[in-house]
Amino acid sequence: LQDSELTLSTVSLVQQGRVAIGDEIGFALKAKLVVVLIGERPGLSAVNSMGIYMTFMPRVGLTDESRNCISNIRPGGMSYPQAADKLFYLITESFRRKLSGVNLKDDASNKLLD
Repeated sequence: LQDSELTLSTVSLVQQGRVAIGDEIGFALKAKLVVVLIGERPGLSAVNSMGIYMTFMPRVGLTDESRNCISNIRPGGMSYPQAADKLFYLITESFRRKLSGVNLKDDASNKLLD
């Protein structure tokens, strides 16, 4: 973030929140992009896992196809630095292409192979 032109807005903490809460908060704050970090629910295969959900131009009423998800972030899964790199790539591409979700694929690993 420090070397990019991106700025961080207000951080909101929500207890028992769901993914779509980011749309409401982002819209209220007039954010261009929202990132939601959610600890996974107990009872799933990895209770210590975190998911990151990113949405360009958040607003009430969006559905899952409007978001990008990075999941299984935990020891033994995707590392925190890997998740941060993937998120930065998706944020950068989201602003460049003005979209998120199913229309924005994570091609970062393909670019490394070129």
